[in-house]
Amino acid sequence: MAWTFNAPMATLSDAPTVQNAEQLWEKESLGGLTEDNNPIPVPVIWLVFLTVCTAFFVTFPLWGQRPTAALYAPFVTAMSDPSVVAAKDDAQAMLAIGKLIPDSQSKDTLLARHPLTMDQLREIAPQIKALEARPGIDLKDYTVVGANVVLANFEGNYRPDGTRIRQQPWWDKGYTIDVFYLSAFFLGVFLVVKRLPPTDWQPRHH
Repeated sequence: MAWTFNAPMATLSDAPTVQNAEQLWEKESLGGLTEDNNPIPVPVIWLVFLTVCTAFFVTFPLWGQRPTAALYAPFVTAMSDPSVVAAKDDAQAMLAIGKLIPDSQSKDTLLARHPLTMDQLREIAPQIKALEARPGIDLKDYTVVGANVVLANFEGNYRPDGTRIRQQPWWDKGYTIDVFYLSAFFLGVFLVVKRLPPTDWQPRHH
């Protein structure tokens, strides 16, 4: 089962491994089924490539950093403003909050990609206030997931006080894990396929 990298595009197995595989291929009847040793058709490769590109392009608007408690903290503070309290309904209240927070009007901020309703704000407001009341808490370490404010699952460097930074890295926009898993998948498929005998050999099927 030795590996060889002399001709990786042909096979990654050494000569004895290739010979054993060929003998096993010839010996195994596969229940009467026959399978040739053909390369993966080029149209199939292009189809897989097109599928991956399409998936990335379609989900591109969904990419982005996750909303943190610090992102919505100004909204929680603005809830107690007289103009918000005097609002007739939730829609008017959100308009009043938007006027108090200039960044909420921009289309290029995280707020534009993670909009908030008044009902959602009421759900997360007590949790954010509870965090603000605790000393030494960085709201950027907490992620807003639906109606819950939870400790982010990132593990960064340690602060001088011994606490760990749990903030999403600036370079991680949500697709890093996709790139990692896709690369691992295609590399795994390549290693498995290239462990077979070279495609210039075809089984005789008895």
